[in-house]
Amino acid sequence: MVRRILLGFVGLLVALIAGAFIFLSDPDVPRDVLVAKYAGPPSQFLTLPAGATVHYRDQGSRTGPVLILVHGSNDSLLTWEKWAAILGDEFRVISLDLPSHGLTVKVPGDDYSQKGLADFVLALADALQVETFAIAGNSLGGAVAARLAGEHPERVTKLILIDAGGMFPPGKREIPLGFQLMRTPVVRELFRFFTPRSLFESGLTSLYVNDALVTPELVDRYWELNRAPGNREAGIDRASEPLDEWIAGNLARITAPTLILWGREDRLTPLSIGEAYRDGLPRAQMIVYDDAGHLPQEEIAARTAGDARAFLAGP
Repeated sequence: MVRRILLGFVGLLVALIAGAFIFLSDPDVPRDVLVAKYAGPPSQFLTLPAGATVHYRDQGSRTGPVLILVHGSNDSLLTWEKWAAILGDEFRVISLDLPSHGLTVKVPGDDYSQKGLADFVLALADALQVETFAIAGNSLGGAVAARLAGEHPERVTKLILIDAGGMFPPGKREIPLGFQLMRTPVVRELFRFFTPRSLFESGLTSLYVNDALVTPELVDRYWELNRAPGNREAGIDRASEPLDEWIAGNLARITAPTLILWGREDRLTPLSIGEAYRDGLPRAQMIVYDDAGHLPQEEIAARTAGDARAFLAGP
């Protein structure tokens, strides 16, 4: 009798835990649902020679110079839609979802290294028969753009870095707390299943100066696309990797004229990183925005796109 009671208790406990897991966990969003919501025209999909299928947009002038736009970690090509609308009258604007971001699928071999992502962007340019181009990147995308410009200077005409990652702040080698937590086994496993909407809302609020711009639609976009099948697992793996310090040791190889745009209120990549890029790059200029955070291409799109246009039109 006691044994039956104990077994019944254990069974009830397991059922309660399983029920709580199902109730509280955040399941993947089916890919077809996300494609229907976020990949309307002008979105396209292309399978690259290495086997990955990339989600990209090729907009604007068909005869103008090419500008490739690279988003940051846990973001998507949609972060560039304001820039595409503003600059498309003069430029052919190509934006893409990096591997395991947005609606681009995981890549064979799971190479999400800085070099791997730079090679991925170059593979798309090759597939679209784009020989030379200007490139802009935000956050992780800035590091990817800088890496590509350093390894393939003959391909990059101009470089725009927007609150770019890829380097430690001068004199510091501290990894942000969020990335430290992602390296602990318990947190890694939790984040595979539990990524509440509130986490994205608070995270986005910390990246903006103007909280009013963090709309429910914006939060939903980040929350839903980060739950595309495979994206969370790849994101956890990326966060666990040590910072690639190739850029800091190879700034002199980045010979393209460079515009550095930075939000003074950026809490994720401090202004000192932008200043280190400015001081280390051979041909760099910098604009700092007092009223912007980590995503100035969205928060103050008209101003940043205008500054980009002026830079791209110059020598």
